[in-house]
Amino acid sequence: MSTDDASAPSDSHAGASRVPAHIAIIMDGNGRWANARGLPRAAGHERGVEALRRTVEAAGQIGVRYLTVYSFSTENWRRPASEVNALFGLLKTFIKKDLGRLKKEGVKIRVIGRRQGLPDDIAGLVERAERETADNADFYLNIAFNYGGREEIARASRRLAADVESGKLASENVTEDIFASYLDTVDMPDPDLLIRTSGEYRLSNFLLWQSAYSEYYHTSTLWPDLDEAELEQALESYSNRQRRFGNVAPEA
Repeated sequence: MSTDDASAPSDSHAGASRVPAHIAIIMDGNGRWANARGLPRAAGHERGVEALRRTVEAAGQIGVRYLTVYSFSTENWRRPASEVNALFGLLKTFIKKDLGRLKKEGVKIRVIGRRQGLPDDIAGLVERAERETADNADFYLNIAFNYGGREEIARASRRLAADVESGKLASENVTEDIFASYLDTVDMPDPDLLIRTSGEYRLSNFLLWQSAYSEYYHTSTLWPDLDEAELEQALESYSNRQRRFGNVAPEA
């Protein structure tokens, strides 16, 4: 298991590249987009998938290496069964329709979150997508599905505790980097920029550990309407931030 500092933020000092290596997005507003147009919520989720395709393409062209999107949370099981099934269906459609193209374009797919409880067909498609893109390294698309930040931390803690109990790991050797190596995001940098659409101002249990030093960008734009221009605005805002990571700002 990796114990290097892969989880550290990719910008280690102020004035780093204006293009973040890792962007995370809370894709919010599909339901409101549909309601505003008198459409079923499933129609909003379908348009949300189109926005995801645009964002993956735009992010790659801009120079972003990692994109992590919040697709289905552990709390989303509380939604009506029809909507949950629609979200499952969209993931299936996305993988079946886009996997071949993403594989050719050098995209590596990782699905983070709890696999237990997923329908067998969904779990099988997830494993297929990860297996068929395992050797790609041009762009990393991480889909948080059946994901919750607290659940991830608890799950990582149980695995770490088991290794300590078995003698594989000494408790006094547990560091932040060691703990991060038990998370779903092992071997990828923490997000530099976290974007939330639809005007909300909360994390909603997304990447709680990893976003400790992320820069935040909030927009009232609903996720299905997010386009390259809005993404450029987020990057412009990011480029004007001074990332100090607890240090003091350099004197002018």
